[in-house]
Amino acid sequence: MLMRICIVLAILTAIGHGARADEAAAWQALRAGGHVALMRHTSAPGGVGDPAGFTLRDCATQRNLSAEGRAEAQAMGARVKAEGIAFEKIMSSPWCRCVDTATLMDLGPVETEATFGNVVVLRDQREELAAGGRQIIQAWKGPGNLLVVTHGANIRAMIGVSPAEGEIVVVANSSDEAISVIGRIPPP
Repeated sequence: MLMRICIVLAILTAIGHGARADEAAAWQALRAGGHVALMRHTSAPGGVGDPAGFTLRDCATQRNLSAEGRAEAQAMGARVKAEGIAFEKIMSSPWCRCVDTATLMDLGPVETEATFGNVVVLRDQREELAAGGRQIIQAWKGPGNLLVVTHGANIRAMIGVSPAEGEIVVVANSSDEAISVIGRIPPP
């Protein structure tokens, strides 16, 4: 029994070390510049998608950040600043929960970009939106970093990773225009 407990603890310790190394690689890449950080908006309760009849021009009709989500966005912005990271450009889905996350991080001006619109709601445009997002990622050469705040389903559609709310996935382009994941930064 003691042996089993020791094995389980060793596995959990290895997983913990792997996650910390993954996060350290993400921060290191952002310090070096020329990378793209894909962030899922922070906590916005209510499931997926938006209520029936929502409109992009009226945040009151959308699923929005909770008080916790607003605090998470501010905390992630403070964490990014504490790590000495700057973003040359910040882009966001036009959905209010994404724009609010990016704005509350207080890292610079935020541009909305339609191609990062919610692929769950716009499911008939999923492939087109994902291709447009990948094109922006692949075109980014820096020298600074690009931050994109979007939806988890969009990140999954673009690069095959399903981040938690408020999580950042740092990616890089290779010479063959493939997008590779460098590391992940967990939510605050």
